[in-house]
Amino acid sequence: MHRDTVFIVDDDASVRDALSLLLSLHGHATATFASAEDFLAALQPGWRGCVVLDIRMPGLSGLELQQRLLDVAPALPVVMITAHGDVAAARQAFLAHAVDFIEKPFDAEQLLGAIRSALAGGHGTQGGRAGAAGAHGAPPAGAAPARDAGTALATLSAREREVMALLVQGLHNRRIAEELGISPRTVEVHKARVLDKLGVNNVVELVRRIGPDRG
Repeated sequence: MHRDTVFIVDDDASVRDALSLLLSLHGHATATFASAEDFLAALQPGWRGCVVLDIRMPGLSGLELQQRLLDVAPALPVVMITAHGDVAAARQAFLAHAVDFIEKPFDAEQLLGAIRSALAGGHGTQGGRAGAAGAHGAPPAGAAPARDAGTALATLSAREREVMALLVQGLHNRRIAEELGISPRTVEVHKARVLDKLGVNNVVELVRRIGPDRG
C-alpha cells in the first residue's frame, strides 16, 4: 500500500463497515480485518498509516496485538477502541504508546482527531512520550492537554494525589480505602475532587489526561 491507510481490526462486521464508511467520507484509505491473526498474516513491511484496534476479540486480543506491533511494525501507531473500557486496560494501552483509548459508542470527532494525530506521527497521548514532533511537524497527540494537566495537578492536596495514583493503577474504592486506611466514602469524595480538578468525567479519561505512569 503506497499511501497512508487506516487499518481497522475488529471482530464486529458492523463496526468495521461503519468505521470504514466514516473514514472514507473524510478522505482516508481503509483496510479491514476481522481478527488480529488476519491482520498479522496480511501485514507487509512497507505498510504506512495507523491501526484502529478493538481491545476484545477472539484469539489474540487488541492489547496482545498492540504488543506484537511494537516489535514487528513500530511505525504503525495504534488507536484503541472498546465497548468494555476499564482503567487497567487503558493504562496498559497507553504504556504501550497508544495514541488514544476510545470507548464505544465513540464520538466521531474524537476518533477522527486521534487518527489525524496518529497519521501525523503521534505515538501516545502525553507530550514527549514518543519524542519529537511527527513527520508533518505536528506535536505528539495531547501535548497541550499534558501541559494543562500539570497546572491542574498542582492544585491537588497530598491525599488527593495518593488517591489519584491508586486510581490510575486501576484499584477500586474499597481497595484504595484499605491501602490508605480511610473509608470508601472518603475515597469517593477525594476521587470526585480529583476528577473535577483535572476536568475529566471518569478514571479512563484521567489516565488519558495525565498519563499511565503517574502511579
